[in-house]
Amino acid sequence: MEAILRMRKRQLLLAGLCSAFVAATPAWPQQRPTKPIRWIVPYTPGGITDNVTRYVTQQLSERLGQTIIVENKPGANSILAADYVAKSAPDGYVILTVIAAHAANATLYKGKLNFDPVKSFAPISLAAVAPLMVSVNPSFPAKDMKELIAYAKANPGKVSFGSSGIGSATHLTMELLKQTAGIDMVHIPFKGTAPGIAAAVAGDIQVEGDVPSALMPHVRAGRLRAICVYSKSRVAGAPEVPTIVEAGGPPIEGSTWVMFLAPAGTPQSIVNRLSEETARIVNDPAMKKRLEDLGIDPAGTTPAETSKFLQDEIAKWGKVIEVAGVKPEA
Repeated sequence: MEAILRMRKRQLLLAGLCSAFVAATPAWPQQRPTKPIRWIVPYTPGGITDNVTRYVTQQLSERLGQTIIVENKPGANSILAADYVAKSAPDGYVILTVIAAHAANATLYKGKLNFDPVKSFAPISLAAVAPLMVSVNPSFPAKDMKELIAYAKANPGKVSFGSSGIGSATHLTMELLKQTAGIDMVHIPFKGTAPGIAAAVAGDIQVEGDVPSALMPHVRAGRLRAICVYSKSRVAGAPEVPTIVEAGGPPIEGSTWVMFLAPAGTPQSIVNRLSEETARIVNDPAMKKRLEDLGIDPAGTTPAETSKFLQDEIAKWGKVIEVAGVKPEA
């Protein structure tokens, strides 16, 4: 009888431990999250990163039945926000948005980061991709990319191009153009998109690159001239702007993109749920049109596809950075 009682106690103990384990395991993929989700954006409000995040999280909140709070944590080329999320609890309640700068940082700050741009995160989804565009001041003589390359070759070091900062997608894509076309242009980094565009409009720099949604209002107002988009096909938000090949340039591509990551160790069930919902949201016809009208292509990749895309971007831009000798800001 005592043996039976001891066995029964062991069974009850095991059952209690199993119940405690189940209770401690995040279970919200099948249910609604039990508290608000904090979604960290490494940039100030208003740009493509912030806007796409808010478009998606607004609908995601409705689908999950829980509030999602978007928090902007700018600083250090997205490093501050990434470091914060990398060290957060992997329970699905803190999520990070990153763009192409996250891939560039893997090389720019190699050995200096307190986190690994790949291993410290669980990939969720590549939500959207925005091909970059090249524009020039209207007084600049080049009318297309062929003429821009010819002018730069005839005037080495005398053409300046702006970007939103060292290591930005625009900066690195222009460095790729320089390497591919064999031209010498001077990079002028600015603290964000707006001051770079203002400098191009004023004629302080000749060339400015950014996403179509930032440049097209100025192009259509006659303040800038569009040269091309760095993509294989024209973008819906700027159908009148030719691709780089159509404009007489080399077949290179450059874009910024919006990717969602969770801290490494986040349960795969949570990651999969967020990934699946993101894909449904960005590919909904109404949302798809909303993004495409801004020159943004919706994506919605699986976690595995997201991981491969990130690693491919790190490798691609790592080579450009090394060849160009790009150094991070002091």
